[in-house]
Amino acid sequence: MGKIAFVFSGQGAQYSGMGKAFYESSPAAKAVFDMADSIRKGTSKQCFEGTAEELCKTVNTQPCVFAADLAAAKALLEKGIKPDCAAGFSLGEIAAIAFSKMLSEENAFKLVCKRGELMDKAAFENPGVMAAVMKITPQQVEKICEKFDKTYPVNYNSPAQTVVATTSENAEKFCQAVKDAGGRAKLLAVSGAFHSPFMADAALNLEKYMEDIEFSEPEIEIYSDYTARPYSGDFKKLVKAQVENPVKWQTIIENMINDGVDTFIEAGVGKTLTGLIKRINPGVKAFKVENPDDINALEL
Repeated sequence: MGKIAFVFSGQGAQYSGMGKAFYESSPAAKAVFDMADSIRKGTSKQCFEGTAEELCKTVNTQPCVFAADLAAAKALLEKGIKPDCAAGFSLGEIAAIAFSKMLSEENAFKLVCKRGELMDKAAFENPGVMAAVMKITPQQVEKICEKFDKTYPVNYNSPAQTVVATTSENAEKFCQAVKDAGGRAKLLAVSGAFHSPFMADAALNLEKYMEDIEFSEPEIEIYSDYTARPYSGDFKKLVKAQVENPVKWQTIIENMINDGVDTFIEAGVGKTLTGLIKRINPGVKAFKVENPDDINALEL
């Protein structure tokens, strides 16, 4: 058997009730939610009972998904399932950082709260939209983006799915250009144009926030959204960079597979990453774990 990787979901996967089954069954998972509540009162209540509207707000989404993701990973660890490496999609990378002990859980949670706050502010001050483009290659998407002002590929999800950030003024014409090229574009229900220059202020202010935070060497390799390779060098620079640059998810998964990973476990919220991994390489194993039953059903 090859290596096992944990992958942590990001914004968009949230739903009311996430993490509750782990909270009720796993002491390690409960400790994560208790920690979150001690820093940001009401986090677990939002996870378990929050409305869709409430959970879609970036300032709520990021701390809540972080808590649910990390809690699931801790429940897996409690059952003796240990990864060799990990990666996280967007905010999921902060959960990976906490899991690897690059930061304490408390400091990582504070970081994700600040990140959500700053990205929400940037989205309000520099409004934009995001669209998922399917059925055409990333290279085709890049060429279409070049025809529009302030239009950027931001999530390289799989060979046939790329997410783009643009202005609301460009959205309709961009979607039509995708259709003309043989693809399909769908506007996403998100509150900002993330992982693009629209987030430049958020990245700069997050860098300032991290000035007094000490990072440690990770206990397992964490693959960076920005470089698609394991964290090395200036960790703070990589955390800052991923806020305003594309998530290279397809390349991350391909690099992990080349480095010996053949089993992926999506810890936390939803199954989006599991689906993307299977599309990137159908030959690897990919499982989602968002409740205790999923752990019991694992076939490693």
